[in-house]
Formats: sequence, C-alpha cells, structure tokens
Amino acid sequence: MRVRPERRAFDLSQPTISHHLKVLHEAGLVEREKRGVWVYYRARQDALDGLATLIGSTAS
Repeated sequence: MRVRPERRAFDLSQPTISHHLKVLHEAGLVEREKRGVWVYYRARQDALDGLATLIGSTAS
C-alpha cells in the first residue's frame, strides 16, 4: 500500500497517515519497502495472527 492513493479513503492528511504507518512499522505490525522515492507498506501476517489470538483470548 502506498499512502497517496490510500489517503482518499480516510479523512487524514498524508503526513498523518505516514506517521501512523511509521509507528506501526516500529511496533512490528507492518513491513515497509522503499522503491525510489516511494515507500510501500504491508501488514505482517504473523503479527496479525498474534493480535487475533490475543484479542480472541481476552474476549472470552
């Protein structure tokens, strides 16, 4: 996911979305790949699975 196209889906500025993606990356929830001037983000499946397990165990 690139920030520019995705920001239209949210009522947030591009710098705000970039900041939050940086925080998610630092927390280990998303990976990022730089390609030239663009940075592409994607969710880490193992992190999402861990979150699902945690949420499921606390919801019971």
